[in-house]
Amino acid sequence: MREPTMIDGNSNASSSPLPPPPQALLERLKDYGQEDVFALWEELSADERDFLVKDIEGLDLPRLDRIIRCSLRSQALPVAAIEPVPENSVSTVEERSMEDRERWWKMGLKAISGGKLAVLLLSGGQGTRLGSSDPKGCFNIGLPSGKSLFQLQAERILCVQRLAAQAATEGSGGSAQIHWYIMTSPFTDEPTRKYFESHKYFGLEADQVRELVTFFQQGTIPSVSTDGRFIMETPFKVSKAPDGNGGVYSALKSSRLLEDMASRGIKYVDCYGVDNALVRVADPTFVGYFMDKGVSAAAKVVRKAYPQEKVGVFVRRGKGGPLTVVEYSELDQSLASAVNQQTGRLRFCWSNVCLHMFSLDFLNQVANGLEKDSTYHLAEKKIPSIHGFTMGYKLEQFIFDAFPYAPSTALFEVLREEEFAPVKNANGSNFDTPDSARLLVLRLHTRWVVAAGGFLTHSVPLYATGVEVSPLCSYAGENLEAICRGRTFHAPCEISF
Repeated sequence: MREPTMIDGNSNASSSPLPPPPQALLERLKDYGQEDVFALWEELSADERDFLVKDIEGLDLPRLDRIIRCSLRSQALPVAAIEPVPENSVSTVEERSMEDRERWWKMGLKAISGGKLAVLLLSGGQGTRLGSSDPKGCFNIGLPSGKSLFQLQAERILCVQRLAAQAATEGSGGSAQIHWYIMTSPFTDEPTRKYFESHKYFGLEADQVRELVTFFQQGTIPSVSTDGRFIMETPFKVSKAPDGNGGVYSALKSSRLLEDMASRGIKYVDCYGVDNALVRVADPTFVGYFMDKGVSAAAKVVRKAYPQEKVGVFVRRGKGGPLTVVEYSELDQSLASAVNQQTGRLRFCWSNVCLHMFSLDFLNQVANGLEKDSTYHLAEKKIPSIHGFTMGYKLEQFIFDAFPYAPSTALFEVLREEEFAPVKNANGSNFDTPDSARLLVLRLHTRWVVAAGGFLTHSVPLYATGVEVSPLCSYAGENLEAICRGRTFHAPCEISF
């Protein structure tokens, strides 16, 4: 028998008997086979019973029942056959001309200066694997400047705004303001807001913050046992977890932010994950490409480095079916290693790196469509519960779940050494560490400086160092000649105004 727990100084030691569970709520739970949440009711204090009732009343039981049943059923179904994405349906680096790049860059800057682009940051994760309890975006990967991921991304947005404003003065003008929508989770929301406040929003004026930055939270969903029953974190609380980065669609809808975007005249939404030190936020070239193709959804992709690389890949489901992503854990090893005999490259080679572009019209469609579908991915985990760690499922939707809904999709290849430096694991791991990301940044920026006529000296071996170029100086290596030509920089260092 469990010792009585006290929440607010009250125990269940009382001269008068405590009431049974609310009958109507109990009947509703029975309808969905979830009445076990009241299994320890008799052992709870009055405060605990009140907490449990409110916890259950806050759940949309019909919706959750539909999601759980559909997801468990989907897991038991055979996976549809997949086909590689045809090479000719991807805009590869080799095939793009300088004229195309310049045209897309100018188109993108014009759209940005006209206020048509929003940036959507997926920032619900904590840095647990990095050895930090802070939100991932707060992490400092060890660059000479000491800037966090949040600051690097904020300064890239500020740089693009400046470039768009400059382009607008040469044309018809424009506001060149980019609204930044930042999705947090219940675990990261408060520390993220405080971090931005303590760093004065990384350069935004105080009166701009309300207009240009919006925080909102993704939802949570109960974790369930293998037979679909809610797992109890404590005797009076259902275990819940964030609903995956694909929860952004329903969160945008429930927060009425899709309406907010429309009211601002936004047409395109650049969506990315926080844990990429080289992410080109609000990339004008990608915006221009997206507009030029006239598609509903697009993704930047990199070529898979080797068959066992832990990245999802874009595929087609079925013969000529919709474009979607298969996670590395779901891709059979024989398919992961299969080679195209004509090109000598992996057949399934286009890696998803969470760099997406959507039209606002499409986001509105997806916000309704994904919810109707109600199929979530089941992640089998050891979940803390009243019985210790229990094997069960966390239910998640992924950002790429939207792609099968798109009437038209485009893939845009980028070079990983220019745009993909993931920060996922603590230093000492074999891949995707702060150290590896820092070196990717320093090496790229070193190439920029040398191309702009600068010189470097090193106090440590060249392979372990380099220079950092402040995003406020250059977005993608442009406009560095005046700063770098003929100058010598002692690495490691930051180059700034």
